Amino acid sequence: MESWFTSKCGLSLLSSFQKGLKLLTTPTIKPNTNKNKLAKTDNYEGKNNGVGEEVGYESFDPSSPPPFKIGDIRAAIPKHCWVKNPLRSMSYVLRDVMVVFLLAAIASYFDNVVVWFFYWAAQGTMFWAMFVLGHDCGHGSFSDNQKLNSLVGHFLHSFILVPYHGWRISHRTHHQNHGHVENDESWHPLTEKVYKQLPDQSRKLRFSVPFPLFAYPVYLWHRSPGKQGSHFNPNSDLFHSNERKEVIVSTICWIVMAALLVVASCVMGPIQILKLYSVPYWIFVMWLDLVTYLHHHGERKMPWYRGKEWSYLRGGLTTVDRDYGWINNIHHDIGTHVIHHLFPQIPHYHLVEATKSAKHVFGKYYREPKRSGPLPIHLLEVLTKSLRQDHYVSDTGEVVFYQTDPQLFGSSNKSE
Repeated sequence: MESWFTSKCGLSLLSSFQKGLKLLTTPTIKPNTNKNKLAKTDNYEGKNNGVGEEVGYESFDPSSPPPFKIGDIRAAIPKHCWVKNPLRSMSYVLRDVMVVFLLAAIASYFDNVVVWFFYWAAQGTMFWAMFVLGHDCGHGSFSDNQKLNSLVGHFLHSFILVPYHGWRISHRTHHQNHGHVENDESWHPLTEKVYKQLPDQSRKLRFSVPFPLFAYPVYLWHRSPGKQGSHFNPNSDLFHSNERKEVIVSTICWIVMAALLVVASCVMGPIQILKLYSVPYWIFVMWLDLVTYLHHHGERKMPWYRGKEWSYLRGGLTTVDRDYGWINNIHHDIGTHVIHHLFPQIPHYHLVEATKSAKHVFGKYYREPKRSGPLPIHLLEVLTKSLRQDHYVSDTGEVVFYQTDPQLFGSSNKSE
């Protein structure tokens, strides 16, 4: 997705910076009917090596066609998990909005450095939580009422400067093509040819924290590498002709919010708006990029597909669940990602139960997430390790894996 930001012209922006300082529906799926048996692997379920990688995983090939169909997974999920409760969904919206305004009131009242630092971390996380609820509206998992989904989605996403319909449509592309080297929309891998065309400094920026965590706003304007279009332009290649009016509406809502921020800056002063809104906004962006990246990267032997080897099921099985501890509840269980990717119409408050019910079907194709401590610090290790090792995939082949450039960061970058 945001990989444009850390490649080609996106990286030139980073270099300059450094020097200065249709609602989403599940696609029609032809399930894989391959009956190959799973390889036997001991000590697999629920165990990992400390950074989210499974113990006893060596003899299992996750790129092998699964012996189950997507219908088998669907059948294992309790029927009530598919039911959308608009009142329950709205209760989460009210909760998040109330917390956002309460945090702003507390920070403004005390107005000291320590409180502001806590406020920025908390409010940025709440902006991210609001984004997830708007994301659910885009999927149609918020309610069965299309107008309600659109209304709530526009309110939530416009508040955090996200064009609702523009992003909803590109996110639909991501779900419909997950795990596909060329067609995926979110943090899809660079091919070896594209990787080697990047200047040395650009490569290092792309794979160096914190630069990849600030990609999202630029992605909204310029999309991914090798792809044309903007989430704000109704004539973009992202959209069909019958979606252009929706994109215009969302772009207008975005402009209105931006104008309100300008007015608020004039009334309250730009420093106050910087503290109340701008810093939390960038914390939200970091959350979004971190979560998006980690749910599609950071595991050994994670395949990417092309051509006839790709299917909706196999692509969905490349996604990864992550545990964020007590933050799971705050950001609406977005870490329960595998079931969400395969069945995005399931409400977020049923994802955990649906995942538990389907684990026996997944078998070894499900990667048990490492449990979080008081804070999900363990995910930073997963992120940095992935950035050191997951650099590009082969230009050819229908089943490919990330390869490492051992010269990118010197001898310390050798595969572990």
